[in-house]
Amino acid sequence: MSHTESETKPAHHERLTSGGSAELFIFARFHAQEGLETAVAAAPRDTIGPTRQEPGCLAIDAFRSTRDQRLFYIHSRWVDEAAFDIHAGLPHTVRFVERVAPLIDHPLEVTRARAIG
Repeated sequence: MSHTESETKPAHHERLTSGGSAELFIFARFHAQEGLETAVAAAPRDTIGPTRQEPGCLAIDAFRSTRDQRLFYIHSRWVDEAAFDIHAGLPHTVRFVERVAPLIDHPLEVTRARAIG
Protein backbone atom coordinates (compact mmCIF):
# COMPACT_ATOMS: atom_id res chain seq x y z
CA MET A 1 0.00 0.00 0.00
CA SER A 2 1.42 3.41 -0.94
CA HIS A 3 1.55 6.23 1.60
CA THR A 4 -0.55 9.28 0.84
CA GLU A 5 0.42 12.67 2.17
CA SER A 6 -2.27 12.52 4.89
CA GLU A 7 -0.99 9.14 6.08
CA THR A 8 2.55 10.42 6.52
CA LYS A 9 1.73 13.70 8.32
CA PRO A 10 2.13 13.78 12.10
CA ALA A 11 -1.05 13.24 14.09
CA HIS A 12 -0.65 16.48 16.07
CA HIS A 13 -1.07 20.01 14.75
CA GLU A 14 2.53 21.25 14.86
CA ARG A 15 4.38 21.28 11.58
CA LEU A 16 7.56 19.29 11.92
CA THR A 17 10.77 19.86 10.04
CA SER A 18 12.71 16.96 8.57
CA GLY A 19 14.63 16.71 11.84
CA GLY A 20 11.44 16.39 13.87
CA SER A 21 11.54 19.89 15.43
CA ALA A 22 8.46 22.08 15.37
CA GLU A 23 8.55 25.05 13.00
CA LEU A 24 8.53 28.46 14.62
CA PHE A 25 6.52 31.38 13.23
CA ILE A 26 7.47 34.96 14.03
CA PHE A 27 5.15 37.95 13.89
CA ALA A 28 6.80 41.33 14.46
CA ARG A 29 4.73 44.53 14.59
CA PHE A 30 6.05 48.05 13.99
CA HIS A 31 3.94 51.21 14.21
CA ALA A 32 5.93 54.19 12.94
CA GLN A 33 6.04 57.48 14.74
CA GLU A 34 4.24 60.26 12.88
CA GLY A 35 6.33 61.29 9.88
CA LEU A 36 8.75 58.34 10.09
CA GLU A 37 6.78 55.90 7.92
CA THR A 38 9.30 56.04 5.06
CA ALA A 39 12.20 55.22 7.38
CA VAL A 40 10.33 52.27 8.92
CA ALA A 41 9.37 51.00 5.45
CA ALA A 42 13.03 51.11 4.37
CA ALA A 43 14.44 49.37 7.45
CA PRO A 44 13.47 45.75 6.60
CA ARG A 45 14.94 45.98 3.10
CA ASP A 46 18.49 45.68 4.43
CA THR A 47 17.78 42.63 6.58
CA ILE A 48 15.33 40.55 4.50
CA GLY A 49 17.96 39.43 1.95
CA PRO A 50 20.57 38.24 4.46
CA THR A 51 17.88 36.64 6.59
CA ARG A 52 16.58 34.61 3.64
CA GLN A 53 20.10 33.19 3.24
CA GLU A 54 20.22 31.87 6.80
CA PRO A 55 20.02 28.06 6.88
CA GLY A 56 17.23 28.03 9.46
CA CYS A 57 14.99 30.53 7.69
CA LEU A 58 12.15 28.94 5.73
CA ALA A 59 10.53 32.26 4.71
CA ILE A 60 10.46 35.94 5.60
CA ASP A 61 8.43 38.84 4.25
CA ALA A 62 7.66 42.40 5.29
CA PHE A 63 4.18 43.93 5.04
CA ARG A 64 2.52 47.34 5.28
CA SER A 65 -1.07 47.74 6.39
CA THR A 66 -3.52 48.85 3.73
CA ARG A 67 -5.53 50.79 6.31
CA ASP A 68 -2.81 52.38 8.43
CA GLN A 69 0.23 53.54 6.46
CA ARG A 70 2.25 53.73 9.67
CA LEU A 71 1.73 50.04 10.53
CA PHE A 72 4.20 47.37 9.39
CA TYR A 73 4.71 43.67 10.04
CA ILE A 74 7.41 41.11 9.45
CA HIS A 75 6.34 37.48 9.26
CA SER A 76 8.93 34.72 9.17
CA ARG A 77 9.10 30.93 9.47
CA TRP A 78 12.01 29.07 11.03
CA VAL A 79 12.96 25.40 11.17
CA ASP A 80 12.88 25.66 14.96
CA GLU A 81 13.30 28.06 17.86
CA ALA A 82 17.07 27.54 17.97
CA ALA A 83 17.37 28.80 14.38
CA PHE A 84 15.49 31.98 15.29
CA ASP A 85 17.63 32.46 18.40
CA ILE A 86 20.74 32.35 16.19
CA HIS A 87 19.12 34.84 13.79
CA ALA A 88 18.30 37.23 16.64
CA GLY A 89 22.00 37.58 17.50
CA LEU A 90 23.35 38.06 13.97
CA PRO A 91 24.77 41.48 13.04
CA HIS A 92 22.15 42.29 10.38
CA THR A 93 19.34 41.51 12.83
CA VAL A 94 20.89 43.54 15.64
CA ARG A 95 21.39 46.49 13.24
CA PHE A 96 17.75 46.25 12.13
CA VAL A 97 16.43 46.32 15.71
CA GLU A 98 18.72 49.24 16.59
CA ARG A 99 17.60 51.09 13.46
CA VAL A 100 13.84 50.56 13.85
CA ALA A 101 13.43 50.86 17.65
CA PRO A 102 13.73 54.69 17.76
CA LEU A 103 11.38 55.03 14.76
CA ILE A 104 8.34 53.31 16.28
CA ASP A 105 5.86 54.64 18.83
CA HIS A 106 5.74 51.55 21.08
CA PRO A 107 8.08 48.93 22.52
CA LEU A 108 9.17 46.40 19.90
CA GLU A 109 6.61 43.57 19.63
CA VAL A 110 7.82 40.16 18.48
CA THR A 111 5.60 37.10 18.93
CA ARG A 112 6.91 33.55 18.70
CA ALA A 113 4.16 31.12 17.67
CA ARG A 114 3.45 27.57 16.59
CA ALA A 115 0.79 26.50 14.08
CA ILE A 116 -2.38 25.12 15.62
CA GLY A 117 -4.18 24.03 12.51
